[in-house]
Amino acid sequence: MVFPLQYDPLSPEVLEDPYPLYAKLRERQPIFWHEQMQSWVLTRYRDCREVLRNNELFARDGRRVGQEVPEFQQSVQTLDPPTQQPLRSLFVNTLHAQDTESIGNRARRQVARIFERNLDKEQFDWMLEVAAPVSLSITAELMGVEEPELRPYVEVSEALAYRMDVGLRPQAVPPGDEARKKFNAIVDSWFETQDRPGALKAIRAEANRARVPDHYVRNTTAVTFNASFGTLYATAGNVALALLQRPDVLAQFQDESLLAPGVHELIRFDGPAQGTSRFAMRRTVLQNHVIEPGQTVLTLTAAANRDPEQFPSPDQIILDRKPNQHLGFGWGPHACLGQMFGELAIGALVGGLLEAPRPLRLAGEPTRRSTATVRCLAELPVTFR
Repeated sequence: MVFPLQYDPLSPEVLEDPYPLYAKLRERQPIFWHEQMQSWVLTRYRDCREVLRNNELFARDGRRVGQEVPEFQQSVQTLDPPTQQPLRSLFVNTLHAQDTESIGNRARRQVARIFERNLDKEQFDWMLEVAAPVSLSITAELMGVEEPELRPYVEVSEALAYRMDVGLRPQAVPPGDEARKKFNAIVDSWFETQDRPGALKAIRAEANRARVPDHYVRNTTAVTFNASFGTLYATAGNVALALLQRPDVLAQFQDESLLAPGVHELIRFDGPAQGTSRFAMRRTVLQNHVIEPGQTVLTLTAAANRDPEQFPSPDQIILDRKPNQHLGFGWGPHACLGQMFGELAIGALVGGLLEAPRPLRLAGEPTRRSTATVRCLAELPVTFR
């Protein structure tokens, strides 16, 4: 008799390395009902991508299945086409119009300064000393807003990350909601006082012309800022750990032609986004399982990104992997708005590691943050000594 596999995203074993379990799930139960999360869980690439692509059958906007979504939660992340389209176009076009080359160059100089400051320390924490300040600086510069104070903002972002796991950790709701209030106050101050060059100034100028409601713009500004910081922060840790454990892979980046595809491969290999959910609009069948209208479907994109049917030798880092249509930035109408800046930031960190005065190496055991939706390190002790 074959017993069903147990999937506990917050167990120490899964937090440390979820990929062996993901492989078993893909093989033995590629779609299954998770009682605690009250959702169907999908693990194979083709199923996950179809759900993310098929906006007519699988909704992101809970209002389409009769749920109430308060105004402060309505953003590009929760709206579906066609309502979403003017808002998404406004942000995508504005973000892509920024001077990415200058932002990337400044990020590399920032990394070099951080490395110089920590060069002779016995050890330092990559997450606090490198990942956090670089991610925050890039995000603030991109958006054209005053950079929040680092440590308080890291605490806010972490509380919001725990809040994403509400189905697994209900106790994270009150601190998460308190963090949201603090962050909303920061965003409100930007709209009241900020007039510096950058995306936000252009977004505000174009919003009326695009006939996008003000609360959509404010909420999407908040979502974009925190998603950008949180994603960059987590990715910076995962990428650094992967490269420090595999110096041969880092050495391959000496070939500059591998930088762009290599960044995508690192995100496919161990990106921060573990999954995202949709609501079934009508009764449908997936893998012989009947999904009823209104039920939640969780696409476990991190499992899909290691699916051998789509990615041969999925547990290896192959910097020039082709094709590499991974789901690390999402897919379809809710794909990541700031994908190009994720590529930019990780490229700057890889470049910084290659240009460092001495090789960086691990100085102790990394520890994982206990969050399921976002795979992130809590501490990564490193040294140049």
